[in-house]
Amino acid sequence: MSEQYFRVLSLDGGGAKGFYTLGVLHEIEGLIGRRLYERFDLIFGTSTGSIIAALLALGYSIDEIYSLYKEHVVSVVARKKPHEKSAALAELSRQVFGERKFDEVKTNVGIVAAKWAIEKPMIFKGNIEQAHGRHGTWVPGFAVTIGDAVQASCSAYPFFEKKIITTSAGVDIELIDGGYCANNPTLYAIADATIAMKVPPEKVRVVSIGVGNYPEPKLSIFHKSWWFNKVLSVQLLQKTLSINTESMDQLRAILFKHIETVRISDTFEKPELATDLFEHDMGKLNMLRLRGMESFASREAQLKEFLL
Repeated sequence: MSEQYFRVLSLDGGGAKGFYTLGVLHEIEGLIGRRLYERFDLIFGTSTGSIIAALLALGYSIDEIYSLYKEHVVSVVARKKPHEKSAALAELSRQVFGERKFDEVKTNVGIVAAKWAIEKPMIFKGNIEQAHGRHGTWVPGFAVTIGDAVQASCSAYPFFEKKIITTSAGVDIELIDGGYCANNPTLYAIADATIAMKVPPEKVRVVSIGVGNYPEPKLSIFHKSWWFNKVLSVQLLQKTLSINTESMDQLRAILFKHIETVRISDTFEKPELATDLFEHDMGKLNMLRLRGMESFASREAQLKEFLL
C-alpha cells in the first residue's frame, strides 16, 4: 500500500490529441478501481488537459469524459474560423460546466492559462493551500467559473479568439492558451505540492501524461496558397508547444530529479498516425486513444507502486 504518498496528476495540452491522454487515464482508472479524484491529491491541466483535469476534479469518470470529447471536442476543432472555434468552445463550456466554480471541486486542481498583455501565467486553483502568497485576498479560481477558466486555457490564439475573464477584484484580463507558457504543467504542479502545500518531496509521486508524438500530416501539392500557409501555421504552433513541453520536462528532471515521476507520452512513427491538434477524424482519434492504452502497459508496474 502507498497511502502515505501525495499523488500529483499532470496533463499536457495538445488539442484533439487529448484522446491519447484519455486512453492512458482509462487504464489508470481501471487499475485503481475508482474515480481519479479519489486517488490524486492534485490535478493540473493545460489546454485539452485542462478540460480533462477540471472534469476529473468535479468527479467525472474517464468514460464520461470520453463521451463528452466525442460529442463536443471534435466539433470544436473541426470549425474553420477563430470566432467559430471560440463559439463552439463556449457552448461546450456552457453545456458541460455550467456556472460551477472552483469551490466545488473534489480534489486540488490547477488550470493553466497565459496573460496576453503581460506574458505571464495565470493559474486557476481551488484551494488556498495552493497559494504562494496574497492569502488575505485569495479567492478560489479568482471567482471565475470553471468553464471560463477552461476556455481561457484552451484558447490557442490565433486559431481561437482570446478569452476575457473578470476576476474577483473586478479586473478584466485577456487570456490565451496555457500551452504558450506551460504546455506540460508538471513544474507548476510540483511547485504547488512542495512549496505552497509543503509536502515533503520524498512523499510526492507524479504521473505526467502527454498527448504522444506523431508524424506531421503531409502537405499536398494541390493545396491553395492560403490553405498551405494555414497548415504551416498549425505546424509552427505544434512545434512551439512541443518545444515548450520537452523543455519543461527537462527542467523537471533537473530541478526535481529527487521526486519520483512517471512520464507517459510515447512517440509513434507510422505514417497512418500522422495528425495535429485540430484532428477531427474520429477513426484516427480512437487510434490515438488505443495508443494511450498501450503506453500505459509499459509503465504499469511503476504506476501500481505509485497508486495502489
